[in-house]
Amino acid sequence: MTEKKKNLSEFTPFEFSSAQNTRIGIVVSEWNDRITDSLFKGAEDCLIEHGIAKENILVKHVPGSFELPLGAKWLLEYADIDAVICIGCIIQGETRHFDFIAQAVADGIMKVGLKYSKPVIFSVLTCNTMEQAEDRAGGKHGNKGVEGAVSALKMLDLLHGIE
Repeated sequence: MTEKKKNLSEFTPFEFSSAQNTRIGIVVSEWNDRITDSLFKGAEDCLIEHGIAKENILVKHVPGSFELPLGAKWLLEYADIDAVICIGCIIQGETRHFDFIAQAVADGIMKVGLKYSKPVIFSVLTCNTMEQAEDRAGGKHGNKGVEGAVSALKMLDLLHGIE
C-alpha cells in the first residue's frame, strides 16, 4: 500500500545507454486532457532528460483511453518506434462503465506489447476522483507520465542487455 503523501515518481537517476538512436512513441488520450497533458509533459521532459532527442519522440492523440491500444499498435506498425507510452485518465463515474473501460485498456495495452515484443507502457490513471488524478499528474503523488517514461527506458535497457 502506498503512503498517503509519498511522491511515487521519485527514482534513482540512471544513465540510459542507447538514447542517441532510440525513438519513443507517446499516445495521449484527449479525454480528461487537463490531466493527460500534465502526464505527457512529465513523460516528455523525463525522456529528454535521459538523452532522447525531442525529434525522436513521436506524439499522437486519440479520443479517449479506450483507443490507446490501437494507437500504440499503429505506431508500432507504421513508424520506426522502439517503445510506446500510453497516457490516459479514467475517472470513476456513477455506472460500471469505468470498470469495463479500465480493464479493456489494460488488457489491450498488454496484448500490443506482447504481440510486437516491444515495451508498451501503461501510464493510465484509474482514479475515483479528479482530485486523485491531479495528485498523480504532477501533484503530491508525483507524475505517472514520468514513471511511464522511466519504465520504457528501463525495459529498453533490459532488452538491450539480453540481445
